[in-house]
Amino acid sequence: MFDATEQINAVQRQVGRRTLEAGEARVTTISQTYQATAEDLWDACTNAERIPRWFLPVSGDLRLHGTYELQGNAHGTIESCEPPHRFTATWEYGDEVSWIEVRVTPVGDERARLDLDHIAHVDQDRWTQFGPGAVGVGWDLGLLGLASHLAGDGSGVTPEQSAEWSASDEGRRAMELSSHLWGAASIAAGTDADEAKAAANRTTAFYTGAPEA
Repeated sequence: MFDATEQINAVQRQVGRRTLEAGEARVTTISQTYQATAEDLWDACTNAERIPRWFLPVSGDLRLHGTYELQGNAHGTIESCEPPHRFTATWEYGDEVSWIEVRVTPVGDERARLDLDHIAHVDQDRWTQFGPGAVGVGWDLGLLGLASHLAGDGSGVTPEQSAEWSASDEGRRAMELSSHLWGAASIAAGTDADEAKAAANRTTAFYTGAPEA
């Protein structure tokens, strides 16, 4: 049976920085190893027919220099693609542009690791307010959907169930745990512990609607 808490704990999180032409950017990295071949994991993350089964409906031309649009969310351009190992794309939401880099690495014959970097210029006030959890919790929910899809046994959370699940006690607990773990990753990257914990509490409140702790 799929366990959302176990899934959140199975994810690795890292916070860092990267220097781009436009200046220094924050990098939020989320990773997980799956019981799947690298080819199958790559296909799940790049096949327009499979992406809606675990994430969001997608349209566009999913190839090098093509554009994509995730229904009700981000859109962008695929800037590089090296199947079945790596792709990069812009992540455009509202009037803000950031970038994603997705890497798939074989881990033995029947296991593969997914690493996703979300790279963004974030002003210090917003970072202080929410920290990496602002985008990290959303990616945790995405990987939860991917793990559900790859399980292939009908358990887990499908996109059709996600809204109801997110409002459930289990969903709120999972998002709170995700916020806490992103706070821990921020502390490991050098953020003041009290500041990181306060940001995690605000992120939890944002995603769950609960009062700040």
